[in-house]
Formats: sequence, structure tokens, C-alpha cells
Amino acid sequence: MSALVEADSPRLQGESLEHIELLLTSNAELPPILVHRQSMRVIDGMHRLRVAILRGQREIRVRFFDGHDADAFVLAVSANVSHGLPLSLSDRTAAAERIVTHSPHLSDRSIASSTGLSPKTVAAIRRRTNPDHPQLNARVGRDGRTRPVDAGDGRRHAARIMEEKPGSSLREVARTAGISLGTAHDVRERLRDGRDPVPTHSRSGHAGSGRKNHEPPCRQGAPCRQGASCLHVSPIPQPDRDTALRKLHQDPSIRFSGTGRMLLRLLNAQAPNAENWSELIDSVPPHRVDAIAELALDFARSWHDFAEQLRSRVSHPV
Repeated sequence: MSALVEADSPRLQGESLEHIELLLTSNAELPPILVHRQSMRVIDGMHRLRVAILRGQREIRVRFFDGHDADAFVLAVSANVSHGLPLSLSDRTAAAERIVTHSPHLSDRSIASSTGLSPKTVAAIRRRTNPDHPQLNARVGRDGRTRPVDAGDGRRHAARIMEEKPGSSLREVARTAGISLGTAHDVRERLRDGRDPVPTHSRSGHAGSGRKNHEPPCRQGAPCRQGASCLHVSPIPQPDRDTALRKLHQDPSIRFSGTGRMLLRLLNAQAPNAENWSELIDSVPPHRVDAIAELALDFARSWHDFAEQLRSRVSHPV
């Protein structure tokens, strides 16, 4: 254990003596600590290491991580958010400030997932921490894929590729532009129809719309945000929604296929009764409000994109 280097800990106050004493009195076998192989610095497990030293152990079980120092710190934050003694809000905020400074290529959602903060909070930290730093055109998400910060940029890039290299496959266009295959298909259909490759709801301010691409579409009858270019979507009334779902369940072309049954399960899960929302809202702990609200908005945007691509494909079959 003498070869180990103390952690570059995200804990502003260092280790907790109370937590060390709690682990010391436990008879349970503690999990291995996580160590950065290149530097032998502890990434996760300083409390367990202190316990092993107090017990007089000369060895401790270890899992190694191979990667950059910046990635090791992100992993340390993520590990201490998901298990063990939780990081305080000030710890997580300070960690997010450090990550957006040293790893600006990571997306807000990726950093939020690692720090236990909401993407909205991370975005505010990014603006506050690096006000004069030039913003990257693309960032790496939680799945490791690089995507444009402005969804419209990816669509415009795809449109340029299609115009300059009309023989390119959709898969090649999607890979080069950093967009999904479905989005590339939608861009192609829009160009064929002479429409703007970027839908109204995806246009950023510099593209001529005051609507930010993180805002969900407004529902018809709801007050619009000042200066917003709103796309009104009429909700299906509850009785009609129930009827539509029942007819879909009775359609053999859907219910007798694996993907059809998967679609039905997704639609059923996404059809909550508004009367139960107050009960669901009351069950959400205050420290998870932002995260759940952001997820709900993200799911709404995904379903909206699905509806657009579906209607486009039906109107212009491949």
C-alpha cells in the first residue's frame, strides 16, 4: 500500500472521520478501491484505505483505471456520487466547475450525470466559470458520441454534404455530420421538398428564430414565451387517446410483431393520466426536481422528433 498516492479528492473537507469509524466497526468485506494506474493515485476509496491502514493491513484489493488525469477526476466524482458517503452540494458544484474548465468537450448532460447535478445547473456553471472561453461547436455525450452543441449545425452540415456529394449514403452523411441516421433521412426529405433542413423548433437564435433548441414546443392555447417562435402541438384529448391506444392494441400488424409490441409498451408508458400528476409531483424529493423535470422535457422532445420523422416517412416513403 506504500506505493499508493492520496486521492485528488472532490471532497472539499477531505475524508470524514465519522465515516471511517463506521467502516472500521463493520465486519463486512469492503469492495476494492479504484486506482489510476499511471500515477498510482487513489480515484475512489480513500475511506477504505484509511480503514485498512488503521487495521494494520499491508495489502488492499485494487481495481485499476487507465486513462488521463482529467478522466480520472470525472470518474472519482461519479463514483462518490453513486455510492458510499455522498458528496455535498458544494462538493459537486466545485467538481462541476473544475470539469467544465479542464474538460470543456464534455456535454452538460454528461457532466450532470457524473456530478449529480441537473444539466441546467451545469450549463449555468459553464457560463459562470468560462464566460470568455470560446465555446466548442460539439461536445461528447454520456454515450461517448460527439454531437454538435446546436442541433441545427449538424443538420446544416448534413445538407451541405448532400448538396456537394449527392452520391453519399445516409449513413456516411450521419457519421460525418455527427447526427443520427433518422435525422439525416429527415434532412434529405426536407431538401427534396425545398424546405429548410432545420425545423423551426431546432433553429438557434443566429439562424433567425428566437427559440432556443432546449425549449419544448408549446401546446396550443398555452401562453408563448416572449419573443419565442412557437410550434403549437394540439394534445390528443384523453378519451380519444384511450380509443387510439385500444385500436392499436387490436391491430394484428402491430401486436403480432416484436417491434410493434415494443412500440405499444412505450406508448402505454407515455400515456399518464393528468389526474395522477399531482401525486407523482408530490413524490419527487426536492433535490431531484431539476433532474426529473429535465428528463421529462428531454423525453417530450424525443417523441416530438419521432412524430416528425414518422410523418415525413409516411408522406415520402423511401
